[in-house]
Amino acid sequence: MWAYLKYIFCFFITNWLLASCQFVNKPEQPDTVLAKVYNKELRLSEMDGMFPPGTSKDDSTAIIDGFVHRWVRETLLLQEAERNIPSDLNIDKLVRDYRASLIRNNYERILVEELLDSTITAEEMLMYYNSHREEFKLNGNIVRCQFIKLPVSAPNRELIRSWWNNLDEADNRKRLLEYCDRYANAHLLEDKVWHRSEDIATALPPGTVSAENLSRRELTTQDNDYHYFLRILETKDRNEDAPLLFVQGQIRRVILRDRKFKLLEDKKEEMFELELRRNNIKINK
Repeated sequence: MWAYLKYIFCFFITNWLLASCQFVNKPEQPDTVLAKVYNKELRLSEMDGMFPPGTSKDDSTAIIDGFVHRWVRETLLLQEAERNIPSDLNIDKLVRDYRASLIRNNYERILVEELLDSTITAEEMLMYYNSHREEFKLNGNIVRCQFIKLPVSAPNRELIRSWWNNLDEADNRKRLLEYCDRYANAHLLEDKVWHRSEDIATALPPGTVSAENLSRRELTTQDNDYHYFLRILETKDRNEDAPLLFVQGQIRRVILRDRKFKLLEDKKEEMFELELRRNNIKINK
């Protein structure tokens, strides 16, 4: 039933939008009837805005022809749908409810944009994580690692190895990052960030490692096109507690969702109390 209503509503909206456009053809040109289905007519003026500047006659004809054929078929389908409206379907009420929903949702969006505090402190994040830890179990293996995928044509490979082997030194990390930004196809040098193991495994040559056997180790390898540098810093397996840093984006979305819900509920209660005091609300018991 809802699919049926959605179809009818979208059809009406589409035709209303078409009819509301300004017509770009010359004023003296007649508003030609392009097609007719029962008592419904499609006029040329309803195609305003569909002809980009410089459209050739042949292209205009093709646009009109395609639109007319679609309009006829859609109109026939709507005509058949109207003949088969269920007897218990109150179209007017459903359209009113849908309109009210659109207006309410738009106002709620405005309220959220104006009033919602989107700042989340590290303390709030940690508090939520600790109180919902059972909800954050891993559904796959993850790793903290450092990784570089470097074309074999990249220069100064021996210098890269020297920087790579001494990443604890800030200058080496900075130089290597600048180099990778310029030459590497991919690089992960932030050692606090967690990654899904399958993403790392698939970035290496096929058969090198799998998501299940990544462990604390170093690996350098190459194929015909790339040199690969991998250093595993830490791993966590499926069903272990997910690290906070790995789920902080998810936690942020949940906190903001809860804040949004509370904001809207508080606003509705505030409006209720205000209008009740103004005697604009009467509830018959």
